[in-house]
Amino acid sequence: MKNPLITIAILSMLISCQTKRKIACVGDSITEGAGIPIQSKDAYPAVLQNLLGEKYIVFNAGRSGATMLKKSDLPYWNCNEFANVFAFQPHEIIIKLGTNDSKVHNWNAENYEKDFQSMIDTFNHILHKPKIYVCLPVPAFKMQWAIDDSVISNQIIPIIRRLEAKNHFKIIDLNTPFKKDQKMFPDGIHPNEDGAAKMAKEIFEQLKK
Repeated sequence: MKNPLITIAILSMLISCQTKRKIACVGDSITEGAGIPIQSKDAYPAVLQNLLGEKYIVFNAGRSGATMLKKSDLPYWNCNEFANVFAFQPHEIIIKLGTNDSKVHNWNAENYEKDFQSMIDTFNHILHKPKIYVCLPVPAFKMQWAIDDSVISNQIIPIIRRLEAKNHFKIIDLNTPFKKDQKMFPDGIHPNEDGAAKMAKEIFEQLKK
């Protein structure tokens, strides 16, 4: 015979999860927490979870190397994390993709805009009709792994702003606030714990508006 106290505890946990707001953080290695020793504690989604508190569940759906572009070295579309977002059924989605798209062998402006629109349209089919937030990529302070800050600044960010006007999602600017914070990016691309904490704070402030 099952212990009734255990059964009640499990039911309470399931009900609690159903009543919490669920946030999925879609992104690449910067979201995943590359270079941060304890990602489960100090990657930006984990810090965001602490800022939001127990009424929220924040899911880190970042995948190192991922791109928005469907034709690239690692399309997010082909990653397990993409399917996991749908299984998670979030109420809000935070998208931060573009850094790896800027690589010279990946970049195609027309396809990036088309594929970004396609991702927004696809996420709009999730049950809860999630509210979508799109992050402007953080600066790339070095030409590492073929990541090109000029593409991020002069092409990717303008495309995101055009899509905002068309789709009315919320933009979270993670580019401007970090322009003078190169010290938070030890390898020029990935934030350290302080950088991830600042990212989480910027996102938190937009979510609470």
